[in-house]
Amino acid sequence: MDKNYKKEGRYSYYEAGEGTPIVILHGLMGGLSNFDGVARYFSDKGYKIVIPDLPIYTQSLLKTNVKAFAKYVKDFITFKGFDRVILLGNSLGGHIALYHTKMYPEKVAGLVITGSSGLYESAMGDSYPKRGDYEYIKKKAEDVFYDPKIATPELIDEVYATVNDRIKLIKTLTIAKSAIRHNMAKDLPKMHVQTCIIWGKNDKVTPPEVATEFNKLLPNSTLYWIDKCGHAAMMEHPDEFNNLLEEWLKKTNL
Repeated sequence: MDKNYKKEGRYSYYEAGEGTPIVILHGLMGGLSNFDGVARYFSDKGYKIVIPDLPIYTQSLLKTNVKAFAKYVKDFITFKGFDRVILLGNSLGGHIALYHTKMYPEKVAGLVITGSSGLYESAMGDSYPKRGDYEYIKKKAEDVFYDPKIATPELIDEVYATVNDRIKLIKTLTIAKSAIRHNMAKDLPKMHVQTCIIWGKNDKVTPPEVATEFNKLLPNSTLYWIDKCGHAAMMEHPDEFNNLLEEWLKKTNL
């Protein structure tokens, strides 16, 4: 991804392809590389893929919340000169995409969420304070996936380093509380944007009933399931994820 990585002003982001912009929002412990498969596939299909680095650990504590991140995304879209975009978010990134769509509906042509927070938050901060316990962190990281082998030693080390960094831990817990505070249940029925929901049938972090609830509450949503799949469908089953997303994009003329 390196050659397509740019730094401009206060923004760092990946960009590839030409066409309708798809702005991708990563999760709390996620990074740009989680979307390698999506970026490669859709940048050849008439879409401009843009993945900003979200300032999850770099903004002040006062700006470490879902609403401030949604505002950051709006500023980034303006900075890039995009009129309207398709927003795609996983986990916390899905929640930020939803909140952005609530605040700035005129900017969003379509919305894609996978393993999104926003309705169910036990996922986020409940047990992080167990800091020094590597085996515990390893188990938590493996639980994100249906196939625990996807949690590579590098990924586990990264999560371990994050929760053992005092400032990052405080910010992680701050975000977890913010996610609970910014529950979207009352907002979703008023959000009429075309929405694609792609969910792992074996997601332990945001269980399948969360996807069913999103589908029920969002008026123009379509729900797709991926079998033998956990919380990060685009990492665990990239080909199937891309096929479902492409099917939806065609169906909705996006």
